[in-house]
Amino acid sequence: MNWRDVISLVNDGNPEPPRVVGKTAAEWQKLLSAEEYRVMRQKGTERAFSGEHCNVFEPGVYGCASCGEPLFDSSHKFESGTGWPSFGEPVKPGVVRYNQDRSYGMTRVEVSCNVCGGHLGHVFPDGPAPSGLRFCVNSVSLQKLEDHSDES
Repeated sequence: MNWRDVISLVNDGNPEPPRVVGKTAAEWQKLLSAEEYRVMRQKGTERAFSGEHCNVFEPGVYGCASCGEPLFDSSHKFESGTGWPSFGEPVKPGVVRYNQDRSYGMTRVEVSCNVCGGHLGHVFPDGPAPSGLRFCVNSVSLQKLEDHSDES
């Protein structure tokens, strides 16, 4: 995956998710902390350098904090200096959704969980090789999964 692929997904549509988790706003509020709800369901942003996963580089898989879907592998995590966890690519196709975001007077590509729709952050074309992508993700949108060695 590269920036051209990202733009194609934004313009032409996202892949089908591996599964769908749908809940009402009230159900999400009961399941998530106030900060998780603000970021993931209301498209907020956590303060830079404040998240628990920002400076952690232990092996493992990071999943969506809302639905648990595996999203990113630590082998593609890198220090971007931005204050948010950064990854070069998702763990597999179809788990991340890409949408144009024109908020705050700029155009960016928002990334969200393709399974439950939870806001993750944004993707930028300034990451390291081989993808050249930087998935800049709110730490509160992620949970470190215990064991997903059977994931491919």
